[in-house]
Amino acid sequence: MIIFVGRSNVGKSTLIFRLTGKYVKRGKRPGVTRKPIEIGWRGKTIVDMPGFGFMSGVPKHVQEKIKTEIVHFIEDNADKIELAVLVVDGKSALEIIERWEKRGEIPIDVEFFQFLQELNIPTIVAVNKMDKVKNLNATINRLIEKFGLNGTWEDYKDTFIPISAKFGTNLDQLRKLIEEKIKESREQRGRLSP
Repeated sequence: MIIFVGRSNVGKSTLIFRLTGKYVKRGKRPGVTRKPIEIGWRGKTIVDMPGFGFMSGVPKHVQEKIKTEIVHFIEDNADKIELAVLVVDGKSALEIIERWEKRGEIPIDVEFFQFLQELNIPTIVAVNKMDKVKNLNATINRLIEKFGLNGTWEDYKDTFIPISAKFGTNLDQLRKLIEEKIKESREQRGRLSP
C-alpha cells in the first residue's frame, strides 16, 4: 500500500492521476477528499488520503475529526504501508511552517513527517508546484532543516524530490524513487521476518 498524504489543496489527487492515469475526485477548493480513497495500480493499492490542516468553509471540529481519522488509518495500517508520499506545496510550505512556529506550535507537515518516521514508514517528500518556486535549492534545504534533518538536499535526494503535478515535471524520477523505496522496504521487512 502506498499512501499520499499532505495538507489540503497541495495537489495529492492531481499527482496520483499524473502518476497512475487513474482519476480520483479532486476539486479547486480544499477539503474535497474527506475519506481515504483506494485505487489499484500495478498490483499495488494507492490511497489518496484526505488533506489535513486548514480547509476554507469546513468547521474546525470537522477538520480535527479528519486529522484524527487520518492518524488512525495510518496507525491501523502501518504494517501494510510500504511507502508514504508526503506532498507539500513548495511555494507556500515554508511560510506556513514559519507561521505555525511563531505561534509556538509544531507545524502539521513537520508533525506528519515525524509521525511517519516514528512508525518506520519509508517516506518521500514530494515538493510540488516547483514551477512556482524561485530558488529551489534554498527552498528544499530550508524544508530539510524544518523537518528536523541535518544536511542539505544532496544528502536527501532519496527523500525530497521537487515535482510539478500540474505540468508532469520530474514524475519519471518520482516513479523511479517510489519503486526503489518499495524495493528497499520489502528487503528490510524480509530481513526482519523470522
